[in-house]
Amino acid sequence: MINFDVAFYDRSHWGRISVSDSDRLNFLHNQTTNTFKLRKPGEGCDTVVLTSTARTIDLATAYILDDSVLLLVSPGMSEKVISFFDRYIFFADKVKLEDVTEQTAAFSLLGAKSHEIVKALGAEALINQPYGTHCLADEVRIAVGSGLATEGYTLICDRSIHLKQKLIDLEVTEIDEPTWNTLRIEQGRPMPGSELTEDYNPLEAGLWHTISFNKGCYIGQETIARLDTYNGVKQQLWGIKLNQPTEVGTIVKIGDEKAGVITSVADSIGLAYIRTKAGGAGLTVDLGEIIEVPYLTHEKQS
Repeated sequence: MINFDVAFYDRSHWGRISVSDSDRLNFLHNQTTNTFKLRKPGEGCDTVVLTSTARTIDLATAYILDDSVLLLVSPGMSEKVISFFDRYIFFADKVKLEDVTEQTAAFSLLGAKSHEIVKALGAEALINQPYGTHCLADEVRIAVGSGLATEGYTLICDRSIHLKQKLIDLEVTEIDEPTWNTLRIEQGRPMPGSELTEDYNPLEAGLWHTISFNKGCYIGQETIARLDTYNGVKQQLWGIKLNQPTEVGTIVKIGDEKAGVITSVADSIGLAYIRTKAGGAGLTVDLGEIIEVPYLTHEKQS
């Protein structure tokens, strides 16, 4: 288990998409899993982009600005998400999409002392605010939420700001990609190419907290509603405490019976899709024990 008081992770290679013009909130409301119509500038949320059959394209974080919505998407996913959205923008729709990844930088600030750093950056008002709440402080967009279950913040700015050096000057330690990957597996954040693929839907992926079940129609909504109504989720994503070296793609078994498959591994912990009928946290399998991880949810959120 990785522990630290405060650290930052450079997410500048993750994608950032600006969604602008007057229909932007209605558009995102109708194309993704969370609710947008009534959201105000300064708010934010996680949402999932789905195919028409509710297969997962990407998990995104949306920040509502005065005249646009800024989407933070997974590494290498900007073009795919924009291409998907483009198919649903019709002649009368007032929606503009722009990939702003190259012009901007993004960082996750993680750990119990991240609040002190945010205070030093001039955004003390964000402390103890709801997830996704954000503000602009000295040309840096600072938002509640680290991208993991760990408490922290997300920072987005123009690349000319040199924010990384500011964080280093504040004596915040940078964590590298392998450390971030270990953290996200320990905490259960699913990623495209591993847990988020067109083989799985967001209910299976433990992303119930990103889904509005009462907002009405959106892309993939009919399938999601049917799975929920008829308890049709046949497999679910869990952590697994491994008892042996294991590779991605390894079949998880109970006796001679297939119970699931490993999707990510870091040291002695992994993520795995497990058949719902086989069980969940506390289940003993051939590769170890199925465990709860804090990022994932497996039922409707109140």
